[in-house]
Amino acid sequence: METSNGSSTTDFILLGFSDRPQLESIISVIVFIFYIVTLVGNTAIILVSYLDTQLHTPMYFFLSNLSFLDLCYTTSIIPQMLANLWGPKKSITYGGCVLQFFFALDLGATECLLLAVMAYDRYAAVCQPLHYTVIMHPELCQKMVLTSWLGGLASALIVCSLTLKLPRCGNRKVDNFFCEMPALIKMACVYSKVIEIVVFALGVVFLLVPLSLILFSYGVITRAVMRIRSAGRWKKVLNTCGSHLTVVTLFYGTIIYMYMKPQNTTSQEQGKFFTLFYTIVTPSLNPLIYTLRNKDMKSAVKRILVIDKCSAKA
Repeated sequence: METSNGSSTTDFILLGFSDRPQLESIISVIVFIFYIVTLVGNTAIILVSYLDTQLHTPMYFFLSNLSFLDLCYTTSIIPQMLANLWGPKKSITYGGCVLQFFFALDLGATECLLLAVMAYDRYAAVCQPLHYTVIMHPELCQKMVLTSWLGGLASALIVCSLTLKLPRCGNRKVDNFFCEMPALIKMACVYSKVIEIVVFALGVVFLLVPLSLILFSYGVITRAVMRIRSAGRWKKVLNTCGSHLTVVTLFYGTIIYMYMKPQNTTSQEQGKFFTLFYTIVTPSLNPLIYTLRNKDMKSAVKRILVIDKCSAKA
């Protein structure tokens, strides 16, 4: 069936890595392992942050939201990807493709804003420690998180509505492993300067502005850290801020490369592997980065395990 603008509403074909069939089995195993790590790690962070009262702080409230976001993001992509890698069919329904596209944009934009919010939280904790609980009160934290989610939703609605109106002239092949914006734009049989301008403008709002705020926050934090004379507190600041900064570098580095460049200058094969990294690898690394470098989280896990053992013995 064809819509009035020539865009097909039948199933789409996800080409993925079909041009390299020898790699598909290896990629599927790697993706499956990373998906399990993502599910276990992010679920553990959410549960530990909820169960341990000592972690009922703004930092872990934001971290729980980040973990929930990563769970939703990967689950909207990986199950379909594994089904295509393991099965003979490489197709996805039109509705499924639209949902993948929408959630990828929505959750990706939300994460950009949420990482900026987390940087502000670290700034308040390090540079305003005596006023931290007053500045980061629960109502403000909830509003900042809600703003992040609504901002991501608004950007997804704008880009989705514009992209899905592009005529595809019967083209059903998506040259990626999921329905992502660059691949869907390249399916169009016309060039749209409007979409390129809108995507660039939203990229500035959701990528460059949050990243600038993050870098500014860490510039101020660095100055404050240099004045700290206590070795113990200095190390604690580096541990908590270092975890967040590592996640920011991994996420923003690949996203900016993919979305802030003109779409026709990015090699499709190169783009697939960059996409694979920030959709599959980064969400699985987040829990490892935050737990391995964070003594509070490791202590909370130990406390919960001790309580469970005591309850079992009783």
